[in-house]
Amino acid sequence: MNASYQKNMYGSRKAFALVMVLVVAIVLTLLGVGLLQVCYGVRLRSMKLKRETIAMLAAEAGYEKGIFWMSQQDDVLTGLYNSEPGSVGSISFAGGKCDYEVQFYNFIGSRPIFRILSTGTSGLASRVVDVYVMQKITGWDMGKCRIPTGTSSTGEVNFANGEIINIPIHINNLKDSPDNRDIYIIGSPQFLEKVEMGESQNNGLIDKYSGFMGLFDGGILFDQPDVRITDEDVVQSKIDRFTNSTDPSYIFEPEGTANLPNPQSAVQLEFFVESAIGYVRITNNCTVRGANPGIYDYRIVSGTDGTQYEKYNIYAYHYKPDDPSNIITVPIEDTYVKQTFPGSGAVSDPGGQIFINGNVVIGSADYDEMVVKGKLTVVATGTIWIADTIKVSEPLHGGTFVPIKNNESVLGLISQRVIKVIDPGLSDDFGTLDPVEDIIVGNANMHSYVPVANGANTTTNVRYLPDPTIVIAAITVGGGGWGAENVGNRKEFDGSQDDLLVIGSISEAVRGVVGIVGTDGFIKKYTIDERLLEGVLPGNIWFGGKYIPAPAGWHDYRTDN
Repeated sequence: MNASYQKNMYGSRKAFALVMVLVVAIVLTLLGVGLLQVCYGVRLRSMKLKRETIAMLAAEAGYEKGIFWMSQQDDVLTGLYNSEPGSVGSISFAGGKCDYEVQFYNFIGSRPIFRILSTGTSGLASRVVDVYVMQKITGWDMGKCRIPTGTSSTGEVNFANGEIINIPIHINNLKDSPDNRDIYIIGSPQFLEKVEMGESQNNGLIDKYSGFMGLFDGGILFDQPDVRITDEDVVQSKIDRFTNSTDPSYIFEPEGTANLPNPQSAVQLEFFVESAIGYVRITNNCTVRGANPGIYDYRIVSGTDGTQYEKYNIYAYHYKPDDPSNIITVPIEDTYVKQTFPGSGAVSDPGGQIFINGNVVIGSADYDEMVVKGKLTVVATGTIWIADTIKVSEPLHGGTFVPIKNNESVLGLISQRVIKVIDPGLSDDFGTLDPVEDIIVGNANMHSYVPVANGANTTTNVRYLPDPTIVIAAITVGGGGWGAENVGNRKEFDGSQDDLLVIGSISEAVRGVVGIVGTDGFIKKYTIDERLLEGVLPGNIWFGGKYIPAPAGWHDYRTDN
């Protein structure tokens, strides 16, 4: 092998090595550039995801701010009417912000639906949360599960062994110290529906509900927002809106003129059906003879935040004026109005509304029972006395008094004082049952005694309520509790307790006494009317403190590119 050949071979190897070095350098350069691009892309993606996350969290924060604003309003519809501050706003965060607005959207039946629109931004990222919300309706709401026992004292009300509670329950946080359970239980009552508590399950040291969880077949939730039935301003605001939307022909301010002991002015309402039409007979300017209260007949003293109580004169009997101009009988549909929201073009389903600035007596001996056909809400600033069974017209679930879902007849009873079942036997304390013109003093010829309930015991000559006494209605009590009067000394008590069936809903600032187990009054049997949870009741006066997304009401999406 000559030197020239060896030199060429050596040169070729050097050239080949150089080419390989260059190839490797190019490959590594390309890989490096690729890795840089990947890293840059990952960084860009990470930054974009971060901005999108911040934008989404900002949008959700705006939604929560809107929900908070709604929970603070005496009445959301009124707040939106008046463009109260806070329904529209912005929130700034590190790296982002949001703009939100609470709007009225529409009515579903008589239930208002609201819209919260919140747009969150971070850099170029933008996310929108668009949610349709409605006020949560429970079934049986209690400001506290306690009854007034004195002018400033309350006592526990127990759910007792053998009771079956087939209605969702909410109990506000009592904020007691030491922190004990706010629901009181003896034995093993059954709670078939969900129970919500304003308080926590633990008091920081122990589980207050240990040993009781098995009683709640429908489950139990803790730390839930308080229902606002205890807030007088909230109650007044909603009633003001109700009154403003009521036909003036059905707004009454009774002035009773019968000369009776402890007189109280009232309107008498009688519900009946003729020729498949639901009617209400309204007798204005009645006078109720007040009787001495029983040991549990308390109501809240206005302006005391529900901490002070007073006794009130309970129903004994009443007189109506003989002048026929005080009496009107109209189809319930004549009282119908529609709720509206200015500028939206939205209207609620029609429903009846009657407002009484005073007391109300519901009942009459002219009918075996009161039957409501149609949609009606009755609001009173005073006491509403239940003096007979109140039902709604058919169709009902077979073998029960529970209305089926598409039954359009419903009654709402709302009082700023108390709603109570009377003791009809008290009328016998003041004379014969029917008539008792000798009771009235002075102007007997100008008034007539009105018997209520639906019969008299032939042995004792005491007027009585049917057994069971049935009330199918949504009951709302802003100045006390739902219950029965004169418990512990009811004159109609014959040694055995009657059943009190409530089919509907109850909302009360404090508990009222229905009966004393095994002693007097009624045995309570309560069932939810599930139609009420859908907002079928006209007037939409609900007091839940919680607003929740409507079914399929939550939407969120990107608006950036």
